[in-house]
Amino acid sequence: MNAGDALRNMQGFDPKLFAEFAGRVGHGGALRIDYRDHGADWAELSLDYREDLIGVEETGVIASGPIISLMDMATSTAIWVKIGRFRHQATLDMRVDYLRPATPGRTIIGRGECYRITSKIAFVRGVAHDGDLGDPVANVTGTFMFMEKRT
Repeated sequence: MNAGDALRNMQGFDPKLFAEFAGRVGHGGALRIDYRDHGADWAELSLDYREDLIGVEETGVIASGPIISLMDMATSTAIWVKIGRFRHQATLDMRVDYLRPATPGRTIIGRGECYRITSKIAFVRGVAHDGDLGDPVANVTGTFMFMEKRT
């Protein structure tokens, strides 16, 4: 059994185990997204500052793409935490409102919350900050559609 099968077959959903797996493969692995914490309907992940993530060299600010990826993963993880299991889903919509540039040299923390689930759709919101939740880098809202695996 590979790691993906293990995640799908585990009882409940362990966001730390998921983040450790996702932080080694694919896009999450390339960005080295890490687990921080979680609650009943939220998950917090982080993205360490690295020079290869800078968008404009003169400013030293992390590009928007890695922050969007962090928030997509944090909000996705919040859904699985809330439902207590991994379930295939697709991002239907992710609105990102950038409020200010991230401070060069600081880790970006992404906190995603799942606030409503229907039979086919999950609704999420979140915030990205670089150390002060009261001074966010970005706010996000989004919707995810559950996908049933084809047989």
